Order: sequence, then C-alpha cells, then structure tokens
Amino acid sequence: MDDEPGIPRIANLLADPARTRILRTLIDGTMRPAGELAYAANISAQSASGHLAKLVDGGLLASEAQGRHRYYRLASAEVADAIESLASLSVAIRPRTARSVLPSKSVPIQFLQARTCYDHLAGEAAVRICEAMLKACWLAADGRDFRVTPLGEKKLTALDIDLAAAGRSRRVFARACVDLTQRRPHVGGALGAALLDLYVARGWILRARHSRVVSITPKGREAFNQTFRMGSW
Repeated sequence: MDDEPGIPRIANLLADPARTRILRTLIDGTMRPAGELAYAANISAQSASGHLAKLVDGGLLASEAQGRHRYYRLASAEVADAIESLASLSVAIRPRTARSVLPSKSVPIQFLQARTCYDHLAGEAAVRICEAMLKACWLAADGRDFRVTPLGEKKLTALDIDLAAAGRSRRVFARACVDLTQRRPHVGGALGAALLDLYVARGWILRARHSRVVSITPKGREAFNQTFRMGSW
C-alpha cells in the first residue's frame, strides 16, 4: 500500500549499531563533522562515510558543507523523539538476561539530573518541572501529548513564552516525552524547545559544549522554585 508507514525501512537503518551510535551522538542537536562521528561510533572514516550517506538518503540526517568539511545533524526533532523513545522502549522491554541499557553507577549524576534531549530539557529536573506544571494545572494530559490550560496560557505568557509561535510550528506542540532515566514524562515538542530557550536566556541553566549535560545555576534553582513551586532540590 502506498500509504503504509515506512517502518521496515527506518528499522533497517537503525539496526546497525554504528548508525545508532551516530544518531545518539547527534541527539544533543549539534552539527558534527564525519571524522568526529566516526570516532564516536568507533569505526573507520571510510565506514562512517557509507553509514552517513545511508542515514542522509534515509531522511534521518541532514548534511551541510562548510568549507572543506561536511557537517551532519539530525534531520528533525521527530528523529530525536524517535531515538529517545526507542531507547526508553528498549529499557521497558529488555530481556531479563540482557544487560541494562540504563545509565549505571559510572554515569555522572549530572547526566541523570539535567541534560538536553535534542532541543528540550530532560532528566530529573525536566520531569519535576513537568509534574509541577501538571499539579498546578498549567498543563493537562491529552493522549500522548499535553495541552496548555487557560491558566497555563496566562502563566506561560507571563514568562514570555510565545505560545502562538509554538502552535504554528510544524512539529507536535507539547509532547509527553518519557524520560530515558526517570521513566516519567517531561515536556518535549515545540513548547519544550521554547522552555529550554527561556531557561538558557535567563541564565537558569548553562549548556556545555559538546555535551548533553546542563548545569542548573543558583539563580536557576531559585527561579525554578519560585516559578513552578518545586520545593527543595
């Protein structure tokens, strides 16, 4: 059938461990050169070139030439959502005899507390913010997603969140994205991206170069507590 989803085609692209590592490396929303992605995937430059071509042809990556080098990024937020969702699914249905893919004791606590997932906040901080907005009735569950309540519109607008612009986005407005490490939802989609931009612009969090980990500043801790009534951290 012409309208049948191309799940087998996408699954085939994701079936190779090297390609999966490349995609996971780019889930922070950055653009990276082929050599860096080859190193991250632990493969040769020649092998990486073939994998990158397949991912670009398959619509999962986009590429851009900058001088003598070509840089790669995830093709869309939907690709990032799919990668993170599959990672969460693999945790939920992993065989009992298999090694857990959840972060182990060797993973820095900062990764568990606050990190980015493409263009929105993830980790314990993001989950707590989501729970606070639900408890305060800023958001309400709407299937796989969230909707903003009239009270939420008032509160988010007061924070200078442009809800109209987020609503005009081609992507999902407010996705209930199940957090990989917390197994509870945080806010993704266009609203999640707008919130992350707010946190960065106001100095509530600091992003790290070439890392998904973010730091919550003292100013941010106070602001999150006052804004979302989250209590102590």
